[in-house]
Amino acid sequence: MAAVATVNEIVRRDRQFGWLMTGPGLIALVLVVLFPLLFTIFTSLFEYTLVRPGYDTFAGIDNYRSALAENYFGESILVTIKFVVAVVLIEFLIGFTVALMLNAVTRFKNVYYPILLMPLLINPVVVAQIWRMFLHPELGIVNYLGGPLFSILFGTPKPNWLGDAGIAFWTVVMVDIWHQVSFMIILLLAGLSALPKEPYEAARMDGASTLQSFLHITLPLMRPVIVVTLLIRLIFAIKTFDLIFIMTRGGPGTATDLISYFIYRSAFYGLDIGQASAISVLLLVVVLALTAYLFRYMRSLA
Repeated sequence: MAAVATVNEIVRRDRQFGWLMTGPGLIALVLVVLFPLLFTIFTSLFEYTLVRPGYDTFAGIDNYRSALAENYFGESILVTIKFVVAVVLIEFLIGFTVALMLNAVTRFKNVYYPILLMPLLINPVVVAQIWRMFLHPELGIVNYLGGPLFSILFGTPKPNWLGDAGIAFWTVVMVDIWHQVSFMIILLLAGLSALPKEPYEAARMDGASTLQSFLHITLPLMRPVIVVTLLIRLIFAIKTFDLIFIMTRGGPGTATDLISYFIYRSAFYGLDIGQASAISVLLLVVVLALTAYLFRYMRSLA
């Protein structure tokens, strides 16, 4: 009995020590995450503007209704969907192709990894500023070096990459791909490196081609990694704000007006904090739904 009591006392002290160590982090998490979240949900239920800041008028779900009825809200949703599909799909195709090639390489892998990670480690604001200078129609190095080629493709040696409504969207997509494709490559390459070798050896002995091995072994085994990678990248793509804010400010017109920047405009240009909070809550619901599906899928694999 004395031994059991001693063990219980040790367990209790360990638990207290654990709470003591995690307590400051939990408090910081509540202050940084939970409080702003509850504040946003609470504000979305009131007519709170920067002109008349206060919680005097309860709006209920009127802010949500007005947000959904906003003229440019539907267009912003379509632009966001188009952006998310474009960047995730193209990054996956490029990332999977590069990951397959790197997985077959046996030499200098320690050199390739830092090169791949360099763009991903750069702050998005810095990336946006750099590419904004590179793509300047008159002073940018892109137009300076590619003038003859652009004359053939666009009919002008100096395309306005960020000022032309027909080009700006795909320019932002290109910059996002340059910045984030390394994320796809690293995750997919990690999955490829962990695949067992035995199925490939058996397939080779049975006379299977490289394409057949890829279709019937690599893709089925990589399916969990592919799904998780796509969902994670999808969540981050929906929340893209830095590139749009620095490079285009949602323009020209509404060509790059993603939902994240639409929320910013509603709050600081329209001065309607209540409506902006309502749209933020709607976006949060979408992200939480994707996150819940991701978590559920990952648990099903365990």
